[in-house]
Amino acid sequence: MDITFTDGCYKYSVDSIMMFQTDDQSDYWRDSLFEFHPSLNRKYFDDLNSDDKKQYLNNEIKKIYQENKLLISEKVLDYQQYWYENKEVIEQAFSEAFEVDAKKLFNDIIVNVTLNPICPRYLGEHIFDVFYLCSKKGALGISLHELVHFFWFDVWNKYFKDNYSEYESPSLKWILSEMVVRTIMHDKRLSSINPYYPNECIYEYFFDMKINDEPIVDVLDEMYKGKSITEFMDEAYNFCLLHEKGIRAYIK
Repeated sequence: MDITFTDGCYKYSVDSIMMFQTDDQSDYWRDSLFEFHPSLNRKYFDDLNSDDKKQYLNNEIKKIYQENKLLISEKVLDYQQYWYENKEVIEQAFSEAFEVDAKKLFNDIIVNVTLNPICPRYLGEHIFDVFYLCSKKGALGISLHELVHFFWFDVWNKYFKDNYSEYESPSLKWILSEMVVRTIMHDKRLSSINPYYPNECIYEYFFDMKINDEPIVDVLDEMYKGKSITEFMDEAYNFCLLHEKGIRAYIK
C-alpha cells in the first residue's frame, strides 16, 4: 500500500468544488467553501447559473491558489513524509482488519492536495483529495478514512461480486461504508494516529442515529467483534437493509 501526495492545481480544485455546489446539494456540503474562503461572495455566487458559477470560481480560486502555491508545495512534502513515518503500522492494521496483504494492494493511490474543504474519493481511479489547510496529522486522518473505503469495497466487491457503481451516495452500501470507518478505527494502532478519532472520523449525524433506542455505531461495533470481515459485511448490510427506511429518514 502506498499513496502519493500531489498538488491538485487550481483547475482540479474548481472541478472538485463544483461537485458540491450544485442546486441539489444541501448547505451541509456547501457551507464550508465560504467559511474557509471568505473572499468568495456567496450571495453573488448563488445568483449565478452553473456555467457562470464555474467561471467565477475559476477566477477566484486561481487567485487563492497563486497566493498559497508555496504553502501547498510545503504541505505536499509534509503530508508525504508523515505518511512514510506511519506507513508500516497502517499496513499491519489494514492487513489484519481486511484479511489481506495490504503491502501488495493499492500502491498507486494519488492524493490531490486541493482548495476544496470537502475531500471526495474516486474508487475506480484510486484517487482522493485532502484540504491544503490540514495539518500533517489531519491529512493522515483523512487518508485513513479514505483508505478504509478502498479496502472495504475491494473485499466487498470480491465477496458480493456486484458493481462499483453501487458504492456511491446515496446507496445503502455507501452509507454502511461510511459508518464502519469508526469501527475499523478502534484498532489502537490506527486510533492513536488519527486526530479525528473517535467523534470526527465519520459524519457526525451517524453518532445520534439510533435503531431500537441503541446508537447504530455501537450496534455495528458489537457486530464486528469476533467475526471475519466478510461475515461482518453480511450481517451489517442485512441489518441496514432491515432498517433502511429509518436510516434514510434520519439522514434526510
